[in-house]
Amino acid sequence: MFKDSQLHPIWAKVQRQERVSPEEVLPLFKTQDVLGLGKIANHIKERKTGDRVTYVVNRQINPTNLCVLSCRFCDYASKKGRPNAYSMTMEEILSKCSPELREVHIVGGLNHEWPFEQYLKIVSEVHKKFPNLQVKAYTAVEIDFFARIEKCSVKEILSRLKDAGLMCLPGGGAEVFSERVRKSLFPFKIGAPRWLEIHKAAHELGIRSNSTLLYGHMETFEERVVHLKKLRDLQDETGGFLSFIPLAYQPGKTKVVDRQTSAIDDLRTIAISRIFLDNFDHIKSYWVTLGEETASMALAFGADDLDGTIFEERIMHAAEAASPVGMAKERLERLIRSASRVPAERDALYKIYPSSKDIHNERLALA
Repeated sequence: MFKDSQLHPIWAKVQRQERVSPEEVLPLFKTQDVLGLGKIANHIKERKTGDRVTYVVNRQINPTNLCVLSCRFCDYASKKGRPNAYSMTMEEILSKCSPELREVHIVGGLNHEWPFEQYLKIVSEVHKKFPNLQVKAYTAVEIDFFARIEKCSVKEILSRLKDAGLMCLPGGGAEVFSERVRKSLFPFKIGAPRWLEIHKAAHELGIRSNSTLLYGHMETFEERVVHLKKLRDLQDETGGFLSFIPLAYQPGKTKVVDRQTSAIDDLRTIAISRIFLDNFDHIKSYWVTLGEETASMALAFGADDLDGTIFEERIMHAAEAASPVGMAKERLERLIRSASRVPAERDALYKIYPSSKDIHNERLALA
């Protein structure tokens, strides 16, 4: 059944719905039986969400790229006075919102010239002008920055953001939970303990969040597994994570590595994530970093969500991501259907908009 004998015990555990250990999953990063690995991950995906794949009509807004940090792998951040430096006005930010959007995703640099009230006002103004638009905003790195400049607790920052209209947190800023990598690539950015602490605090306040892994640079497979284990442990404790998003590193100009990781590594990583993160409902195939073709293929390797329309994404594209800057709803649905999946529009909390009858009818048409 499998070309790699190491997959047989994994398959047996998955069929019995038993948890796979870090020791069992680590060798899978080197398996040559990628199709067999995908079969196991796809079995889990279909058990959870059937043949449905979700997407969201959303927009990413990056209000400023001015940042107090200087991370070795980042092509996006800038300093005051540089030609590429920018900070949007409130009018510019609001002009990027519209009633047909379901979600707005707001992340950016740590601008030392902006008080926390400016970041808070962005959330409150978007929520006030577009009350049906769900606001997903600010990574744990930004939340930590806000708490430091306000000299208050993370919970106070999160509570004020929630009162202003914040719906959930994105998963960025996690990078990879390795002190070795952190010291080399982003020594001034928060590490694993603080990132996990902030997301735990959000969950305790009823704010759901997302999680990520930046892979394909200098991290080891062992460090990837440690990262996944820390996320699984926190999810066991709080149940607050909505999704997990593997992010393929974009070499850009920083060139921590010469070239982007392979499509095979992308598919392995997504499949292993689906197998290991048994307490996560959703694994995302993020087309911005994967590219359209690999993102579509990943829908047969355990992923059940393709993210969204985005329209304008600056951070990965500053690192020369080859994917389109934005993607129309119809194009997303075509990508999903090309993988023999049924597209379903969702909101920021993964609530499905089409009726179950509509989805059922499309399933019958694809059968």
